[in-house]
Amino acid sequence: MRQATAKEKTPSHKPQAAQAEEAESELHTVHASAPPVTFRYSGHGTFPCRYTWLPKVVRRLLTQPTLFEDEDDAMMRLGVGKNMVRAIKFWAESAGVINQISNRGNAYEVTHFGQRVFGPGGFDEYLEDIQTLWLIHWNLSTRVHEAPFAWYYLINHWHRTDFTKPEVLAAFEQETRREDRVLSPVTLDEHCSIFIRCYVTPMGGKQAEDALDCPLNELGLLEEIGERPDADSGRREPIYAFRVEDKGDLSPALFTYCLHDFWATRHANEKTLAARQIAGGVGSPGQVFKLPEHTVRERLETIGRDSLGVFEYQESASIQQVTRRSVPNSDTLLRRVYGVR
Repeated sequence: MRQATAKEKTPSHKPQAAQAEEAESELHTVHASAPPVTFRYSGHGTFPCRYTWLPKVVRRLLTQPTLFEDEDDAMMRLGVGKNMVRAIKFWAESAGVINQISNRGNAYEVTHFGQRVFGPGGFDEYLEDIQTLWLIHWNLSTRVHEAPFAWYYLINHWHRTDFTKPEVLAAFEQETRREDRVLSPVTLDEHCSIFIRCYVTPMGGKQAEDALDCPLNELGLLEEIGERPDADSGRREPIYAFRVEDKGDLSPALFTYCLHDFWATRHANEKTLAARQIAGGVGSPGQVFKLPEHTVRERLETIGRDSLGVFEYQESASIQQVTRRSVPNSDTLLRRVYGVR
């Protein structure tokens, strides 16, 4: 691991509390216009998501709707321990693959998305397509109900491209206090650690093995770029940075699907959206995929063709905006992501 150099973009070494207050202020500003969001901070235990878990839980749940009603039975059917059963349920639900059935306790059902992607004859039954990985990342980062807090906060509201773990934990503590949630430092630390381990491969040991088995690691969205002394403790801490650049493996069809999902979830009654909202709004394609603004504009210039006329980009000296000419069918857009007509 190399040291941070003077040429790297590093923030001023403010105390964690001051940095957390800045992040909190920004989060409050966006909360005012965003739909109500509920959070979850645990459930994954010490386990990042693994390649086999999402396809496996879909196959099992389609034939055994009561899979999670009896943990001992679920342990046998999934071939894992009790803590892993709970982790599998957390990841499958957070990734939009399963939903809890209302008023049925621990009963779950496979979502339309889960069935279309991982079900029998699905688009990507064994999680082999990079587009599916981007969709999982999208779902984790844009949930409104029971959103995994680290994803919602760090992907949508963290105000810098880089961070250290102590900086993030200070911000987490401030925000959970604002939400009137009393959470132990251990819970927040574990939640933050899982986020990092999902995207960054540690240097060695069992954590490195777990991270390599996490599909999100393939995206290269987050990197360890060096280290710097912590402003409060003086200890040298790893610096993690989001890779803010165009993602060549993120297809035009996937960008179109996510633009539609963003519009339907957060701006359903709007006919037009400014390009800057699509580039940097909470839950937007530009924000979630960490795309530079100029890259988003380049993608919007072809959105009319890529969306088969559903969206139209208009640009002048005074305005850059997208018009939604019709409300598309989500399944049609999802099929196009996988090249299925």
